Amino acid sequence: MGDDDRDINDIDDDPLGTPEETQRRRRFGGVMGSAARRRLKSLSFNRIFPNILTLLALCAGLTAIRYGISAQWDRAAVAMVLAAMLDGVDGRVARMLRSTTKFGAELDSLADAVSFGVAPAMVMYLWVMHDAGGIGWALCLLHAVCAVLRLARFNTMVGAPDLPPWAHNYFTGVPSPGGAGIAILPLMIWLYSGSDFVASPVVAGIFLLASSVLMVSQVPVYSGKHMRLKPQWVVPLMIVIGAIAAFLVTDPWATLSIVGIVYLISIPFSALSFRRLEQRAQTDAKTAAPAA
Repeated sequence: MGDDDRDINDIDDDPLGTPEETQRRRRFGGVMGSAARRRLKSLSFNRIFPNILTLLALCAGLTAIRYGISAQWDRAAVAMVLAAMLDGVDGRVARMLRSTTKFGAELDSLADAVSFGVAPAMVMYLWVMHDAGGIGWALCLLHAVCAVLRLARFNTMVGAPDLPPWAHNYFTGVPSPGGAGIAILPLMIWLYSGSDFVASPVVAGIFLLASSVLMVSQVPVYSGKHMRLKPQWVVPLMIVIGAIAAFLVTDPWATLSIVGIVYLISIPFSALSFRRLEQRAQTDAKTAAPAA
């Protein structure tokens, strides 16, 4: 074995080196080894960028609570909408950059629990639900608990192998960002219209109860993650998205209110679509069984 093949731990056995030289060479080798290990463990910016987006969404959710405490309801609503937008892109960015990690998935769930469970509950309680006393607090608490349960169920269902291909186009229950949107929909409508009708604990409580039930329900809801568009629908969809963006700038509260109402109306249609696909799959399986 040549001199270059020796391990740093064998330096003590070198009869040509003094004890001082041996210690010096060992320290030098240790420093170089630590630097090499740090280089191997370092991560590129692409790997942590999705986690940065997740943390920004968490900060937006916490900021919504802060604005709620100071009764700045418009800013609180904007902060929650911003949190939803960031949550909608962090996962897609991670898949595009091929930087999905278990750490990122867990961080995303914890951030969602705060931004779409705790933040909407706190804002709604500070807005009107405190007038309902203990019942108002219980409904806000129910929303936060159901959001956490929804996230826990989603994490256990990720990568489930027994789902048919068409079932991946649907969520089981309303996702937590959608549940948060339903919960604060009365606030959005109030910011647009100033109506005292929606600014009542009864109406706000109904929406909180609906969001809680829908999040933990088994109702199939459009996912949009794996849906494919026919070529003739691409241009109309881009036009619709552009129009929504324009209306968000000119009249944000009316636009967000309409988007929330349309989302609520779409839930029964998504359930009907799921049932139709399920029945078609069962029919195809029955017809294929005799042929087999």
